[in-house]
Amino acid sequence: MSLAGLRQRLLDSSHLQQLALGALLRMDPETAHRATLNLLRQGFGPAGAVPRSPALATRLCGLQLSNPVGMAAGFDKNGEVPHALAIAGFGLIEVGTVTPRPQSGNPRPRLFRLPASGGVINRMGFNNDGHDALLRRLDGLDLGAAVLGINIGANKTSEDFVADYVLGVQRFAGKAGYLTVNVSSPNTPGLRDLQAGAALRRLLGAVLEARAATSAPHCPIFLKLAPDLDEPALDEIAAVVLASGVDGLIVSNTTLSRDMVKGQPFADEAGGLSGRPLFNLSTRRLAQLRQRVGGLPIIGAGGIHSPGSAIAKFEAGANAIQLYSALVYAGMPLLDDIKRGLANAVAQRRLANVAELTGRATADWAAGKASL
Repeated sequence: MSLAGLRQRLLDSSHLQQLALGALLRMDPETAHRATLNLLRQGFGPAGAVPRSPALATRLCGLQLSNPVGMAAGFDKNGEVPHALAIAGFGLIEVGTVTPRPQSGNPRPRLFRLPASGGVINRMGFNNDGHDALLRRLDGLDLGAAVLGINIGANKTSEDFVADYVLGVQRFAGKAGYLTVNVSSPNTPGLRDLQAGAALRRLLGAVLEARAATSAPHCPIFLKLAPDLDEPALDEIAAVVLASGVDGLIVSNTTLSRDMVKGQPFADEAGGLSGRPLFNLSTRRLAQLRQRVGGLPIIGAGGIHSPGSAIAKFEAGANAIQLYSALVYAGMPLLDDIKRGLANAVAQRRLANVAELTGRATADWAAGKASL
């Protein structure tokens, strides 16, 4: 089906979105996620209703974005629906996490909703179809104005995690607008150890050396970090990152903390907590890293659930943002709401574009004086 034809089919089905969301929320979470992907693959889903706004156009690591709102990794692990997500209106679409070999992930159940707080806990374990399957799906892919990101990871049973990331760079640098090195998932034992000191230095050196030898030596590489880091750890990471030449950061992945959801059903399930409860923690870490890395590009992720929370991510120091978990509860119309909110904020503050929102409240967020 042509891009125009799929867009019209999505428009024609927009009145079904709220009915579909209610039905999905009554399903088992992982079943609902699979159903959502199947609907999108068949052309049933939202078409972005917000006209493209010059105020939302921005640049990120040399990439031209029609808008700075992205779909985070984890939604489309296997690159099944990036075309539909581009039509929905995302400015950047990150697929994965993808590992060299297929793996089934952790036993089910492994995905839990916390509706009282808008949270989600997952211990998926990098379930995905592997490099070869993703490469086949990306062949000939055209996302129009949207930018494709590919989030690369390591197999749980790998004897050398770094070698898996190197292979990811070698295989996908020529297919992606940018790559994300994901060392911050809590669901692969030992993976987060790569965020520390010498291990991080070795990892970044290896992936950047691998990129230089590919056909796309300028493909931007982002490092995705966890929010469960204290300030000395942030100091160490910032020093390694700035010395490495990596292009940017994504802050942040899910948290192991349960302080913000204590007592709620499923709150004690193992895994990473995402969604609205993560917002203040992840945004504070973003601001603290902004203070440490200067102008290095940062994609803000973690807990974005409204136009106001999106604006706050920029004010804390983000250059672009990603969401996922809030879509479980609000559906795809949230994307249009956020884009309208950002455009209105730019106009009301008499700014030239969305980039001028970045960093206006970094000090307050970093010090814990700001929250939502």
